[in-house]
This record gives sequence, C-alpha cells and structure tokens, in this order.
Amino acid sequence: MLPIKGLANAKTRLAPVLQPAERRQLFLRMLEDVLAALTAARGLDGILAVTGDGAATDLAKRFGARVLLETAGRGQSAAVAAAADALHAAGAAAMLALPGDVPLVTAAEIETLLAAHGKAPAVTIVPAADRRGSNGLLCSPPTAISFHFGDDSFVAHQAAAQRHGIEPGIVTLAGLGLDIDRPEDIAELLSRPTATGTQAWLAESGIAQRLRAAAGR
Repeated sequence: MLPIKGLANAKTRLAPVLQPAERRQLFLRMLEDVLAALTAARGLDGILAVTGDGAATDLAKRFGARVLLETAGRGQSAAVAAAADALHAAGAAAMLALPGDVPLVTAAEIETLLAAHGKAPAVTIVPAADRRGSNGLLCSPPTAISFHFGDDSFVAHQAAAQRHGIEPGIVTLAGLGLDIDRPEDIAELLSRPTATGTQAWLAESGIAQRLRAAAGR
C-alpha cells in the first residue's frame, strides 16, 4: 500500500532548491516510479493507495490501484493503519507499506523483500539509508503491529514488533533505502547510474543542471 499526502505542500524540505510547482511535479514523478515497480513485482495481489489528493488518485488508478479516500490528513501512520484495517477486514494475509518518494525502488527489490519475509505473524523492515526511517514495512497479518512513522521509525517499528512477540527481519536495499526529502537526497539520486522517470524529468526540466551548477559541479 502507498500512503500519499496531499501535493499542495509536497516536500517542503526541498523548498531551498525547488519551487512549489517543481516539488509537486517531482513527487508525482517519484510516485509514478514507485507504482511502476509495484506493478511489475511478482507476488503482490494488488496495490492500495490511501490519499485525498486528486492528481495522486488519478495516477494511482492509471496503474490499476484501488484508492482508499483519506480526507482528514491525519498523517502517514494513520493512513497506513487505515489501510491495514481495510485489508485485514478484506481477508488479506499481509500488507507491504512503501512511501511514494523512493524512486529507485525496483520490482526485484520488492521481490527480495517478499522472499525474505517469514511465516506469520511476521514483520520485515527495510530501513532508510540513515537507519532512522522505515522505507519498507511488510506485516503479516496487516494489523500485526501499531505504526510509528516519522523520525526514528526504524527503531520504533522494531520495538513495536518485539512488543507483540515478533522478532522483526531487517532487509537492506539500496534503491528502496533512498527517500527524497532533502537537497542532498536529490544529489544522491542524480549520482546513481540508473534510469528512472524521476531522473529523466530532473534532467529534462533543467533542474539537475541547475542544482549541479549551484553545487559547483
């Protein structure tokens, strides 16, 4: 599942280097890359997006995703919890939660994560590159733990699993580990020898050249 915030104030920590319209477009390009990886991955039964944003809803539906409407803007943890409850009620055995700002994630990485997941009840976490955030969270059943996204969520989710008697699995993945929140994250994205829609857009829009010039590269 994908918790998708409204695009009106997308990626505010990138405000020093990107205009509001550029930040919105960047988020949509990243979301498209994530949806493409999810669609191509084997072993998933479907995609559920939780959002109240019209553009994000349209994009998710283009990839065949179901959309759970979120109008309260309660944050990522509440959105993931709502998806977990809905999937559990529908009889789903497991839930994989990914953010929409990890454009380097691949279908192969998702399949690696699924293969590493243990027998239910189980929790598998993909940490962010800084080992603070949780960039991938696979739970079986979907409601196996409470959700604590935000600063230091990697540690918080490990603790949540342990409170439920589950020793979480940890899988480190280079693509999924990079979430784009800060200007230095964009620089890291541009340095990777991969070909995503996000990287292509940064180049075609002139943003990549602008940021490299500002950094003296």
